Amino acid sequence: CGSLLAGTEETPGEYFYAETGIRLKRYRGMGSIDAMKKGSDDRYFGSSSTVKVAQGVSGAVQDKGSVHRFVPYLIQGIKHGMQDIGARSVEELREQLYSGTLRFELRSPAAQREGGVHGLHSFERKLFAS
Repeated sequence: CGSLLAGTEETPGEYFYAETGIRLKRYRGMGSIDAMKKGSDDRYFGSSSTVKVAQGVSGAVQDKGSVHRFVPYLIQGIKHGMQDIGARSVEELREQLYSGTLRFELRSPAAQREGGVHGLHSFERKLFAS
């Protein structure tokens, strides 16, 4: 989840262009060696250690534009998830959690495949309308 907003205008990192012309932004995961050198090693209990072991990566992500354009899709996704659970509000979701009526289920890899797109010759995946 740490990379969720990576590539938005509001996150740190420099923009640059790939050889293909795609606009990218440098990304440094908090568990990466680069981030640990800048102080995130406290989060991973490594501040007193002389040996640093990466638990994340540094790289580049495609430009996502402003977070103001991106967040409404996140909100809508949360609303869909809450609808699937049967909670009309965050408060109702919290009540279900603490009353024990909220249930999560583990899905086998086969169930996950069955719940996804299958049996089509081809399909186009659009994550959101632009």
